[in-house]
Amino acid sequence: MSRPVIGITCYVEPARFTVWETAAALLPYGYVDHVLRAGGQPVILPPAGDPAGLLGRLDGLVLAGGGDIDPARYGQAPHDRTGYVRKARDDFELHLAAAALGAGLPLLGICRGLQILNTVLGGTLHQHLPDVVGHSGHSPAPGRFGRTPVRLAHGSRTAEILGAGTADVACHHHQAADRVGDGLAVTARSEDGAVEAVELAGHPFALAVQWHPEADDECALLAALVDRARDATESPGGGFRSAVPGR
Repeated sequence: MSRPVIGITCYVEPARFTVWETAAALLPYGYVDHVLRAGGQPVILPPAGDPAGLLGRLDGLVLAGGGDIDPARYGQAPHDRTGYVRKARDDFELHLAAAALGAGLPLLGICRGLQILNTVLGGTLHQHLPDVVGHSGHSPAPGRFGRTPVRLAHGSRTAEILGAGTADVACHHHQAADRVGDGLAVTARSEDGAVEAVELAGHPFALAVQWHPEADDECALLAALVDRARDATESPGGGFRSAVPGR
């Protein structure tokens, strides 16, 4: 049985390794490890080339965490705490997410990935969440995850995957969804009311969480994405890739 191919978007940032210090396409290895353990074939997608042209090669997509989206993308001026904006990554991921949604490709957004999904669907963001909730618990310190309890909506796919009505999750974000994009349902909130998960109605599998499930030892959400992608590839039609002309 072949592994479903799961594309994972990534950063392009200055990095240091062995004797080199250079720009690098990079990704925390937790994403790769969880996809591999779930039976998927992880493929890292740098923000380059034609995003729509990737769809025929993928069985599922992860929109990974990262820096802030340019607020102009959702019609706002930048807050003084908005940072790490990368135009090439915004261009790539917004186009890739829109194409994936239009094609019905299974999709999971993580942290920035939720914000990309929300922006694609016409939503807006709180650019600095402490201004809204009055504390910095969602991003307690540089390079460190906090823990946040979230309430999951009964009957949602997110709650079904996690098997509970509440969850204690790893978080590191200073932004969150404000106006929710068209067709999205909020399926989890933190105790202070911040949006923590959304799902797109009518799509085979399009959901996103504001927290970082890849940081935990087990990741049911990434496993569920791989399972959904595998189910599609084993269907009588041969899955998403076989339906793309030229494949």
